[in-house]
Amino acid sequence: MMTHILELPEVGLAYDVHGPLPTAGGRPPLLMIGQPMDASGFSALVPLFPDRTTITYDPRGLGRSTRKDGQVENRPEVQASDLHALIEALGGGPVDMFASSGGAITGLALVIGYPGDLVTLVAHEPPLIDVLPDAEAAWRARNGFRDTYLDKGWGAGMATFIAMTSWQGEFTDAYFDQPAPDPGAFGMPDEDDGSRDDPLLSDRSVTFLSYHPDVDALAAAPTRVVIAVGEESAETFTGRTAVATAELLGQRATVFPSHHGGFSGGEFGYAGQPEAFARRLREVLD
Repeated sequence: MMTHILELPEVGLAYDVHGPLPTAGGRPPLLMIGQPMDASGFSALVPLFPDRTTITYDPRGLGRSTRKDGQVENRPEVQASDLHALIEALGGGPVDMFASSGGAITGLALVIGYPGDLVTLVAHEPPLIDVLPDAEAAWRARNGFRDTYLDKGWGAGMATFIAMTSWQGEFTDAYFDQPAPDPGAFGMPDEDDGSRDDPLLSDRSVTFLSYHPDVDALAAAPTRVVIAVGEESAETFTGRTAVATAELLGQRATVFPSHHGGFSGGEFGYAGQPEAFARRLREVLD
C-alpha cells in the first residue's frame, strides 16, 4: 500500500493505493468510498481483492484529509469534485467504484457531474430521505437524533441514531412514542464531553440526506449504476431508501449479503460478512 496526499486548493486529500498503477491486466482501478467514513472502513474488504488495484480515501475534513477552505459542512457535489480530481491524478479514469452510505450519494453526484469518470458505480444503501413515501416522518426521526446529540451529547445521540436506523418499516407513531434509548445498552457513554462536531450526528452532512439526484442525467451517463441493498436491511431506513432509489432509476435494488456495513469486519462493532460481500461485489462488477 502506498499513501499519497493530493494537494488541491481547498483540501489535502489523503488516499491509499493498494496495488500497481497502471493496473495489471488492464482492469480499471476499483475505488472504494464512504461518508462520513474514512479509508479505514474498508480494511476488511480491500484484502479480498488482491487481483485488483484498489483505491481508498478520506473525504475532505475526515481522517487524514485536511480542509483549507475554512468550512465544516460536507456536500456531495464538493466531494464529487474532489473525487474527479483524484481520478485524474490516478490516470484519468474511468474507474469502477463501490460506494457506501453517504459515499453512495457522492457516487451519484460524481456520475451526474463527471459522467466519464466511472465504468460501474455500485451505490450501496444511499440514505436519500426524500425518496421515501414517509419522508416527512423520516426527517422528523432524523432530526430527533440530531436534537438529542445537541442536547445530551454523543452517547445519547448515537443511541438514538442506532434506534432510528434499526427501526423496521415506516416511521409511525409507534416509533415516536417509544422511550428514549439508554446509551449504556449500546455500550455508549452516558457523560457528555461537550463536543458537537460529529459529522454523522450534527447537521454537517445533512445535505447528503437531502440530495436530489438528477434521474435524467444518470440515465444519460455512460456509467452503469447499480443500487445495492443488504439482505438484512430490507425494512430498515437505509434499506428502504436503497429500494426506493432503485425504483426511481427504473431498476430493482441488487441484493448483497448482510447489512448496511456488511463489507466490514468486527473492528467497527456489528460485524458484516466481508468474504460473502466481496464475492457478490465481484459478480456485480464482472
